[in-house]
Amino acid sequence: MKYSILFALLLFFGVSLQAQTQTGSMLIKNGTVHTVTNGTLENTDILVVDGKIQEIGSNLRAPRGAEEIDATGMHVMPGIIDAHSHIAIDAVNEATNPVTAEVWVGDALDPLDVSIYRALAGGVTASHSMHGSANAIGGECETIKHRYGTYNPNDLRMVGAPRTIKFALGENPMRVHGEGRGIQPATRMGVEQVIRRAFAEAKMYLEAKQKYETARQNGDNTVMPPTYNKRMETLSAILEGDIIIHCHSYRADEIYMLMQVCKDFGVEKLCFQHTNEGFKVAPELAEFGAGASVFADWWAYKFEVYYSTAYNAAILTENGVTTSINSDSGELIRHLYHEAAKTQRYGGLTDEQALALITINPAKQLGIDDRVGSLEEGKDADIAIFNADPLSIYAIPMKTIVDGVVYFDREEDPADMRLDVNPEEVMPAFFQDIQDHKHENCMQDTYMTFEELFRG
Repeated sequence: MKYSILFALLLFFGVSLQAQTQTGSMLIKNGTVHTVTNGTLENTDILVVDGKIQEIGSNLRAPRGAEEIDATGMHVMPGIIDAHSHIAIDAVNEATNPVTAEVWVGDALDPLDVSIYRALAGGVTASHSMHGSANAIGGECETIKHRYGTYNPNDLRMVGAPRTIKFALGENPMRVHGEGRGIQPATRMGVEQVIRRAFAEAKMYLEAKQKYETARQNGDNTVMPPTYNKRMETLSAILEGDIIIHCHSYRADEIYMLMQVCKDFGVEKLCFQHTNEGFKVAPELAEFGAGASVFADWWAYKFEVYYSTAYNAAILTENGVTTSINSDSGELIRHLYHEAAKTQRYGGLTDEQALALITINPAKQLGIDDRVGSLEEGKDADIAIFNADPLSIYAIPMKTIVDGVVYFDREEDPADMRLDVNPEEVMPAFFQDIQDHKHENCMQDTYMTFEELFRG
Protein backbone atom coordinates (compact mmCIF):
# COMPACT_ATOMS: atom_id res chain seq x y z
CA MET A 1 0.00 0.00 0.00
CA LYS A 2 2.81 2.40 0.93
CA TYR A 3 4.58 1.72 -2.36
CA SER A 4 1.37 2.32 -4.32
CA ILE A 5 0.85 5.69 -2.64
CA LEU A 6 4.52 6.61 -3.18
CA PHE A 7 4.31 5.66 -6.84
CA ALA A 8 1.11 7.72 -7.29
CA LEU A 9 2.75 10.75 -5.65
CA LEU A 10 5.86 10.42 -7.82
CA LEU A 11 3.71 10.10 -10.92
CA PHE A 12 1.66 13.16 -9.93
CA PHE A 13 4.69 15.35 -9.27
CA GLY A 14 6.39 14.08 -12.40
CA VAL A 15 3.44 15.02 -14.57
CA SER A 16 3.10 18.36 -12.76
CA LEU A 17 6.74 19.20 -13.39
CA GLN A 18 6.52 18.13 -17.02
CA ALA A 19 3.47 20.35 -17.51
CA GLN A 20 5.46 23.46 -16.50
CA THR A 21 6.35 25.41 -19.64
CA GLN A 22 10.10 25.60 -20.05
CA THR A 23 11.52 29.09 -20.42
CA GLY A 24 15.05 30.31 -20.96
CA SER A 25 17.32 33.33 -20.65
CA MET A 26 19.81 34.36 -23.30
CA LEU A 27 21.57 37.22 -25.00
CA ILE A 28 21.54 37.40 -28.79
CA LYS A 29 24.34 39.74 -29.82
CA ASN A 30 25.17 41.93 -32.82
CA GLY A 31 22.43 40.75 -35.18
CA THR A 32 20.47 42.54 -37.87
CA VAL A 33 17.15 42.63 -36.04
CA HIS A 34 13.92 42.73 -38.06
CA THR A 35 11.43 43.88 -35.43
CA VAL A 36 8.58 43.98 -38.03
CA THR A 37 6.76 46.72 -36.11
CA ASN A 38 9.65 49.10 -35.35
CA GLY A 39 11.93 48.81 -38.34
CA THR A 40 15.22 46.98 -38.86
CA LEU A 41 18.07 47.55 -36.40
CA GLU A 42 21.70 46.90 -37.28
CA ASN A 43 24.27 45.46 -34.83
CA THR A 44 21.63 45.06 -32.16
CA ASP A 45 21.33 42.83 -29.09
CA ILE A 46 18.24 41.13 -27.68
CA LEU A 47 18.18 40.27 -23.98
CA VAL A 48 15.81 37.46 -23.01
CA VAL A 49 14.98 36.74 -19.37
CA ASP A 50 12.71 33.86 -18.35
CA GLY A 51 11.22 33.50 -21.80
CA LYS A 52 10.42 37.18 -22.33
CA ILE A 53 12.21 39.86 -24.33
CA GLN A 54 13.48 42.19 -21.63
CA GLU A 55 15.50 44.65 -23.70
CA ILE A 56 16.51 45.41 -27.29
CA GLY A 57 19.53 47.64 -27.75
CA SER A 58 23.31 47.84 -27.99
CA ASN A 59 26.04 46.55 -25.67
CA LEU A 60 23.61 44.65 -23.46
CA ARG A 61 24.89 42.29 -20.79
CA ALA A 62 23.57 38.83 -20.08
CA PRO A 63 22.59 37.70 -16.58
CA ARG A 64 24.80 35.06 -15.00
CA GLY A 65 24.27 31.63 -16.50
CA ALA A 66 22.35 32.89 -19.53
CA GLU A 67 23.23 31.51 -22.96
CA GLU A 68 24.97 33.88 -25.37
CA ILE A 69 24.40 33.63 -29.12
CA ASP A 70 26.69 35.53 -31.45
CA ALA A 71 24.46 36.72 -34.29
CA THR A 72 27.12 38.72 -36.08
CA GLY A 73 26.30 38.59 -39.80
CA MET A 74 22.97 36.93 -38.98
CA HIS A 75 19.40 38.17 -39.37
CA VAL A 76 17.06 37.93 -36.39
CA MET A 77 13.29 38.06 -36.80
CA PRO A 78 10.14 37.15 -34.86
CA GLY A 79 9.24 33.50 -34.94
CA ILE A 80 7.07 32.74 -37.96
CA ILE A 81 3.39 31.99 -37.30
CA ASP A 82 1.26 29.76 -39.52
CA ALA A 83 -2.42 30.72 -39.30
CA HIS A 84 -3.58 27.57 -41.08
CA SER A 85 -2.01 24.24 -40.27
CA HIS A 86 -2.98 20.65 -39.53
CA ILE A 87 0.21 19.49 -37.82
CA ALA A 88 0.37 18.11 -34.27
CA ILE A 89 -3.17 16.73 -34.31
CA ASP A 90 -4.19 13.11 -34.50
CA ALA A 91 -7.39 13.68 -36.52
CA VAL A 92 -8.47 16.54 -38.76
CA ASN A 93 -12.12 16.02 -39.77
CA GLU A 94 -15.19 14.95 -37.81
CA ALA A 95 -17.06 14.50 -41.08
CA THR A 96 -20.27 13.05 -39.66
CA ASN A 97 -22.56 16.09 -39.65
CA PRO A 98 -22.70 19.47 -41.43
CA VAL A 99 -22.30 21.07 -37.98
CA THR A 100 -19.84 19.63 -35.46
CA ALA A 101 -19.09 22.67 -33.31
CA GLU A 102 -19.01 20.41 -30.26
CA VAL A 103 -15.65 18.82 -31.14
CA TRP A 104 -12.22 20.30 -30.49
CA VAL A 105 -8.95 19.30 -32.11
CA GLY A 106 -7.22 20.20 -28.85
CA ASP A 107 -8.53 16.91 -27.49
CA ALA A 108 -6.30 15.09 -29.98
CA LEU A 109 -2.94 16.89 -29.94
CA ASP A 110 0.00 14.70 -30.93
CA PRO A 111 3.30 15.99 -29.48
CA LEU A 112 5.20 13.19 -31.25
CA ASP A 113 4.43 14.55 -34.72
CA VAL A 114 7.80 15.18 -36.37
CA SER A 115 6.11 17.88 -38.47
CA ILE A 116 6.48 20.14 -35.43
CA TYR A 117 10.24 19.84 -35.67
CA ARG A 118 10.19 20.33 -39.44
CA ALA A 119 8.24 23.54 -38.88
CA LEU A 120 10.86 24.70 -36.39
CA ALA A 121 13.48 24.02 -39.05
CA GLY A 122 11.72 26.67 -41.13
CA GLY A 123 11.71 29.25 -38.35
CA VAL A 124 8.05 28.60 -37.41
CA THR A 125 7.45 28.93 -33.67
CA ALA A 126 3.64 28.79 -33.50
CA SER A 127 0.79 27.53 -35.63
CA HIS A 128 -2.96 27.23 -35.74
CA SER A 129 -3.85 23.53 -35.71
CA MET A 130 -7.23 23.49 -37.39
CA HIS A 131 -10.21 21.24 -37.83
CA GLY A 132 -10.73 20.36 -41.49
CA SER A 133 -13.20 21.69 -44.04
CA ALA A 134 -15.59 18.75 -44.36
CA ASN A 135 -18.29 20.60 -42.42
CA ALA A 136 -20.01 23.93 -42.97
CA ILE A 137 -19.30 24.45 -39.27
CA GLY A 138 -16.50 22.24 -38.02
CA GLY A 139 -14.83 21.94 -34.65
CA GLU A 140 -12.78 24.26 -32.50
CA CYS A 141 -9.10 24.64 -33.33
CA GLU A 142 -5.99 24.99 -31.16
CA THR A 143 -3.22 27.59 -31.27
CA ILE A 144 0.02 25.85 -30.37
CA LYS A 145 3.64 26.70 -29.72
CA HIS A 146 6.24 24.37 -31.20
CA ARG A 147 7.80 23.10 -27.97
CA TYR A 148 9.08 19.95 -29.62
CA GLY A 149 10.57 17.24 -27.44
CA THR A 150 7.78 16.93 -24.92
CA TYR A 151 5.57 13.86 -24.54
CA ASN A 152 2.82 15.89 -22.85
CA PRO A 153 0.21 17.33 -25.26
CA ASN A 154 -0.56 20.15 -22.83
CA ASP A 155 2.93 21.57 -23.31
CA LEU A 156 2.01 22.49 -26.89
CA ARG A 157 -0.98 24.63 -25.97
CA MET A 158 -0.57 28.40 -26.10
CA VAL A 159 -2.35 29.04 -22.83
CA GLY A 160 -4.55 32.12 -22.98
CA ALA A 161 -4.87 32.19 -26.77
CA PRO A 162 -8.43 33.03 -27.89
CA ARG A 163 -10.74 30.23 -28.94
CA THR A 164 -11.14 29.69 -32.68
CA ILE A 165 -13.41 27.55 -34.84
CA LYS A 166 -13.34 26.26 -38.40
CA PHE A 167 -16.09 27.04 -40.91
CA ALA A 168 -16.04 25.97 -44.58
CA LEU A 169 -17.75 27.12 -47.76
CA GLY A 170 -17.99 25.62 -51.22
CA GLU A 171 -17.10 22.23 -52.61
CA ASN A 172 -15.79 20.48 -49.52
CA PRO A 173 -18.92 20.46 -47.32
CA MET A 174 -21.08 20.05 -50.47
CA ARG A 175 -19.20 16.91 -51.53
CA VAL A 176 -18.96 15.35 -48.10
CA HIS A 177 -22.62 15.80 -47.15
CA GLY A 178 -24.62 16.52 -50.31
CA GLU A 179 -22.80 14.21 -52.67
CA GLY A 180 -21.45 11.79 -50.09
CA ARG A 181 -24.46 11.42 -47.77
CA GLY A 182 -27.42 12.91 -49.62
CA ILE A 183 -28.15 15.58 -47.02
CA GLN A 184 -27.91 19.36 -46.89
CA PRO A 185 -25.73 21.05 -48.01
CA ALA A 186 -25.70 19.81 -51.59
CA THR A 187 -25.33 23.34 -53.00
CA ARG A 188 -23.66 26.62 -52.11
CA MET A 189 -27.05 27.99 -51.10
CA GLY A 190 -27.41 25.03 -48.76
CA VAL A 191 -24.12 25.87 -47.05
CA GLU A 192 -25.44 29.32 -46.24
CA GLN A 193 -28.66 27.90 -44.81
CA VAL A 194 -26.81 25.38 -42.64
CA ILE A 195 -24.89 28.26 -41.07
CA ARG A 196 -27.94 30.49 -40.71
CA ARG A 197 -29.96 27.69 -39.10
CA ALA A 198 -27.15 26.89 -36.67
CA PHE A 199 -26.82 30.54 -35.66
CA ALA A 200 -30.59 30.88 -35.25
CA GLU A 201 -30.74 27.81 -33.00
CA ALA A 202 -27.81 29.11 -30.97
CA LYS A 203 -29.54 32.47 -30.58
CA MET A 204 -32.65 30.77 -29.18
CA TYR A 205 -30.50 28.63 -26.87
CA LEU A 206 -28.69 31.74 -25.63
CA GLU A 207 -31.96 33.60 -25.08
CA ALA A 208 -33.33 30.66 -23.08
CA LYS A 209 -30.21 30.64 -20.90
CA GLN A 210 -30.45 34.39 -20.34
CA LYS A 211 -34.15 34.13 -19.50
CA TYR A 212 -33.38 31.45 -16.92
CA GLU A 213 -30.56 33.50 -15.36
CA THR A 214 -32.76 36.59 -15.13
CA ALA A 215 -35.56 34.60 -13.52
CA ARG A 216 -33.18 32.97 -11.04
CA GLN A 217 -31.75 36.35 -10.02
CA ASN A 218 -35.29 37.59 -9.44
CA GLY A 219 -36.11 34.61 -7.25
CA ASP A 220 -38.35 32.93 -9.83
CA ASN A 221 -37.78 29.18 -9.69
CA THR A 222 -40.45 28.29 -12.24
CA VAL A 223 -38.27 28.91 -15.29
CA MET A 224 -36.20 25.91 -16.37
CA PRO A 225 -32.79 26.24 -18.07
CA PRO A 226 -32.34 24.74 -21.54
CA THR A 227 -30.88 21.24 -21.66
CA TYR A 228 -27.11 21.53 -21.82
CA ASN A 229 -25.85 21.16 -25.39
CA LYS A 230 -22.14 21.44 -26.13
CA ARG A 231 -22.77 22.28 -29.79
CA MET A 232 -25.09 25.13 -28.82
CA GLU A 233 -22.67 26.29 -26.12
CA THR A 234 -19.93 26.71 -28.72
CA LEU A 235 -22.18 28.39 -31.28
CA SER A 236 -23.50 30.74 -28.58
CA ALA A 237 -19.93 31.71 -27.72
CA ILE A 238 -19.44 32.74 -31.37
CA LEU A 239 -22.49 34.99 -31.18
CA GLU A 240 -21.18 36.49 -27.94
CA GLY A 241 -17.81 37.28 -29.54
CA ASP A 242 -15.77 34.76 -27.54
CA ILE A 243 -14.67 32.65 -30.52
CA ILE A 244 -12.99 33.77 -33.74
CA ILE A 245 -14.34 32.19 -36.95
CA HIS A 246 -11.69 30.99 -39.41
CA CYS A 247 -13.50 30.07 -42.61
CA HIS A 248 -12.23 27.94 -45.49
CA SER A 249 -13.23 29.89 -48.60
CA TYR A 250 -12.33 30.45 -52.24
CA ARG A 251 -15.00 32.27 -54.24
CA ALA A 252 -15.76 35.97 -53.85
CA ASP A 253 -19.53 35.45 -53.83
CA GLU A 254 -19.31 33.08 -50.88
CA ILE A 255 -16.86 35.29 -49.00
CA TYR A 256 -19.30 38.18 -49.37
CA MET A 257 -22.21 35.91 -48.39
CA LEU A 258 -20.66 34.89 -45.07
CA MET A 259 -19.93 38.50 -44.19
CA GLN A 260 -23.64 39.26 -44.69
CA VAL A 261 -24.66 36.29 -42.53
CA CYS A 262 -22.28 37.43 -39.78
CA LYS A 263 -23.66 40.97 -39.96
CA ASP A 264 -27.19 39.63 -39.58
CA PHE A 265 -26.24 37.83 -36.36
CA GLY A 266 -23.87 40.48 -34.98
CA VAL A 267 -20.73 38.35 -35.41
CA GLU A 268 -17.64 40.51 -35.87
CA LYS A 269 -14.68 38.19 -35.35
CA LEU A 270 -14.02 36.62 -38.73
CA CYS A 271 -10.96 35.55 -40.70
CA PHE A 272 -11.17 33.91 -44.12
CA GLN A 273 -8.76 31.11 -44.99
CA HIS A 274 -7.28 30.53 -48.46
CA THR A 275 -9.46 33.40 -49.77
CA ASN A 276 -8.31 32.89 -53.37
CA GLU A 277 -10.78 35.40 -54.78
CA GLY A 278 -10.36 37.80 -51.88
CA PHE A 279 -8.84 40.36 -54.23
CA LYS A 280 -12.28 40.77 -55.83
CA VAL A 281 -13.87 41.86 -52.54
CA ALA A 282 -10.87 43.45 -50.82
CA PRO A 283 -12.65 46.74 -49.97
CA GLU A 284 -15.59 44.83 -48.50
CA LEU A 285 -13.27 42.67 -46.38
CA ALA A 286 -11.51 45.78 -45.10
CA GLU A 287 -14.81 47.50 -44.28
CA PHE A 288 -16.03 44.47 -42.34
CA GLY A 289 -12.70 44.13 -40.52
CA ALA A 290 -12.26 40.52 -41.62
CA GLY A 291 -8.80 39.01 -41.97
CA ALA A 292 -7.58 36.98 -44.94
CA SER A 293 -5.08 34.16 -44.66
CA VAL A 294 -4.02 33.18 -48.17
CA PHE A 295 -1.74 31.00 -50.25
CA ALA A 296 1.03 32.83 -52.05
CA ASP A 297 0.42 31.10 -55.38
CA TRP A 298 -1.50 27.84 -54.95
CA TRP A 299 -4.53 27.40 -57.21
CA ALA A 300 -6.12 25.27 -59.96
CA TYR A 301 -5.99 22.07 -57.90
CA LYS A 302 -9.78 21.98 -58.16
CA PHE A 303 -12.39 23.85 -60.16
CA GLU A 304 -13.44 26.47 -57.62
CA VAL A 305 -9.87 27.78 -57.29
CA TYR A 306 -9.17 28.36 -60.99
CA TYR A 307 -9.72 32.12 -60.76
CA SER A 308 -6.74 33.18 -58.64
CA THR A 309 -3.69 35.42 -58.79
CA ALA A 310 -0.28 35.60 -57.15
CA TYR A 311 -1.03 39.30 -56.54
CA ASN A 312 -3.81 38.38 -54.09
CA ALA A 313 -1.85 39.02 -50.87
CA ALA A 314 -0.51 42.34 -52.15
CA ILE A 315 -3.93 43.56 -53.32
CA LEU A 316 -5.51 42.64 -49.99
CA THR A 317 -2.67 44.32 -48.08
CA GLU A 318 -2.89 47.53 -50.12
CA ASN A 319 -6.63 47.64 -49.43
CA GLY A 320 -6.07 47.58 -45.68
CA VAL A 321 -7.02 43.94 -45.04
CA THR A 322 -5.03 42.19 -42.29
CA THR A 323 -3.47 39.52 -44.49
CA SER A 324 -1.29 36.51 -43.78
CA ILE A 325 0.22 33.71 -45.84
CA ASN A 326 -0.39 30.19 -44.60
CA SER A 327 0.79 26.70 -45.51
CA ASP A 328 -2.06 24.17 -45.00
CA SER A 329 0.81 21.70 -45.40
CA GLY A 330 3.30 19.87 -43.24
CA GLU A 331 5.87 20.53 -45.96
CA LEU A 332 5.16 24.11 -47.09
CA ILE A 333 5.18 25.23 -43.46
CA ARG A 334 8.99 25.06 -43.62
CA HIS A 335 9.06 27.59 -46.47
CA LEU A 336 6.74 30.37 -45.34
CA TYR A 337 9.55 32.93 -45.53
CA HIS A 338 9.94 32.01 -49.21
CA GLU A 339 6.17 32.35 -49.67
CA ALA A 340 6.24 35.81 -48.10
CA ALA A 341 9.08 36.87 -50.42
CA LYS A 342 6.93 36.05 -53.45
CA THR A 343 4.78 39.08 -52.62
CA GLN A 344 7.75 41.30 -53.47
CA ARG A 345 7.86 39.79 -56.94
CA TYR A 346 4.07 39.80 -57.27
CA GLY A 347 2.91 43.09 -55.83
CA GLY A 348 6.08 44.90 -54.78
CA LEU A 349 5.46 44.79 -51.03
CA THR A 350 8.13 46.28 -48.77
CA ASP A 351 10.30 44.12 -46.52
CA GLU A 352 8.17 45.07 -43.51
CA GLN A 353 4.90 44.31 -45.31
CA ALA A 354 6.18 40.96 -46.58
CA LEU A 355 7.50 39.86 -43.18
CA ALA A 356 4.27 41.00 -41.51
CA LEU A 357 2.41 38.39 -43.62
CA ILE A 358 4.06 35.58 -41.62
CA THR A 359 4.51 37.26 -38.23
CA ILE A 360 2.40 40.06 -36.77
CA ASN A 361 -0.56 39.64 -39.17
CA PRO A 362 -1.26 35.96 -38.42
CA ALA A 363 -0.78 36.86 -34.75
CA LYS A 364 -3.53 39.48 -35.10
CA GLN A 365 -5.81 36.98 -36.85
CA LEU A 366 -5.36 34.55 -33.96
CA GLY A 367 -5.71 37.24 -31.29
CA ILE A 368 -2.19 36.71 -29.91
CA ASP A 369 -0.41 39.82 -31.25
CA ASP A 370 0.03 41.18 -27.73
CA ARG A 371 2.40 38.27 -27.06
CA VAL A 372 4.05 37.25 -30.33
CA GLY A 373 4.51 38.32 -33.96
CA SER A 374 7.09 41.08 -33.48
CA LEU A 375 10.30 41.66 -31.55
CA GLU A 376 9.28 44.02 -28.78
CA GLU A 377 10.18 44.34 -25.12
CA GLY A 378 7.74 42.39 -22.97
CA LYS A 379 6.72 39.92 -25.67
CA ASP A 380 7.43 36.19 -25.69
CA ALA A 381 10.93 35.34 -26.87
CA ASP A 382 9.84 33.45 -29.98
CA ILE A 383 12.68 34.16 -32.40
CA ALA A 384 14.14 32.84 -35.65
CA ILE A 385 17.76 33.43 -36.67
CA PHE A 386 18.75 33.21 -40.34
CA ASN A 387 22.17 33.30 -42.00
CA ALA A 388 20.91 35.88 -44.52
CA ASP A 389 17.99 38.21 -45.07
CA PRO A 390 14.92 35.97 -44.50
CA LEU A 391 13.35 37.27 -47.72
CA SER A 392 16.34 36.10 -49.73
CA ILE A 393 16.14 32.81 -51.62
CA TYR A 394 19.55 32.02 -50.14
CA ALA A 395 18.43 32.40 -46.51
CA ILE A 396 18.73 29.34 -44.25
CA PRO A 397 17.22 29.15 -40.74
CA MET A 398 20.01 28.47 -38.24
CA LYS A 399 18.27 28.58 -34.85
CA THR A 400 14.62 28.70 -33.78
CA ILE A 401 13.78 29.81 -30.25
CA VAL A 402 10.50 29.44 -28.34
CA ASP A 403 10.06 31.12 -24.94
CA GLY A 404 13.80 31.72 -24.80
CA VAL A 405 14.64 28.04 -25.40
CA VAL A 406 16.46 26.83 -28.52
CA TYR A 407 14.30 24.10 -30.09
CA PHE A 408 16.07 23.97 -33.46
CA ASP A 409 19.80 24.33 -34.04
CA ARG A 410 20.96 23.53 -37.53
CA GLU A 411 24.56 22.95 -36.47
CA GLU A 412 23.91 20.99 -33.27
CA ASP A 413 20.78 18.89 -33.79
CA PRO A 414 21.15 15.21 -34.73
CA ALA A 415 20.04 14.06 -38.18
CA ASP A 416 17.02 12.09 -36.93
CA MET A 417 14.80 14.09 -34.57
CA ARG A 418 11.80 11.75 -34.39
CA LEU A 419 10.49 11.17 -30.87
CA ASP A 420 8.62 8.00 -31.81
CA VAL A 421 10.72 5.91 -34.19
CA ASN A 422 9.02 3.32 -36.36
CA PRO A 423 11.70 0.86 -37.57
CA GLU A 424 9.62 0.09 -40.67
CA GLU A 425 9.14 3.73 -41.68
CA VAL A 426 11.00 4.72 -44.84
CA MET A 427 12.72 8.10 -44.54
CA PRO A 428 13.33 9.44 -48.07
CA ALA A 429 16.27 11.65 -48.94
CA PHE A 430 13.75 14.38 -49.73
CA PHE A 431 10.16 14.93 -48.69
CA GLN A 432 7.71 13.91 -51.37
CA ASP A 433 4.16 12.70 -50.95
CA ILE A 434 2.25 12.69 -54.22
CA GLN A 435 -1.06 11.90 -52.53
CA ASP A 436 -0.65 14.94 -50.30
CA HIS A 437 -0.65 17.25 -53.31
CA LYS A 438 -3.90 15.99 -54.82
CA HIS A 439 -5.92 18.13 -52.44
CA GLU A 440 -5.49 20.52 -49.57
CA ASN A 441 -4.90 19.01 -46.14
CA CYS A 442 -8.25 20.44 -44.98
CA MET A 443 -9.85 17.29 -46.40
CA GLN A 444 -7.57 14.86 -44.62
CA ASP A 445 -9.33 11.79 -43.18
CA THR A 446 -12.33 12.07 -45.54
CA TYR A 447 -11.20 10.43 -48.77
CA MET A 448 -11.46 6.88 -47.49
CA THR A 449 -15.13 7.62 -46.84
CA PHE A 450 -15.62 8.58 -50.47
CA GLU A 451 -13.73 5.55 -51.71
CA GLU A 452 -15.91 3.19 -49.68
CA LEU A 453 -19.08 5.02 -50.74
CA PHE A 454 -18.40 4.92 -54.46
CA ARG A 455 -17.01 1.38 -54.35
CA GLY A 456 -20.37 0.28 -52.94
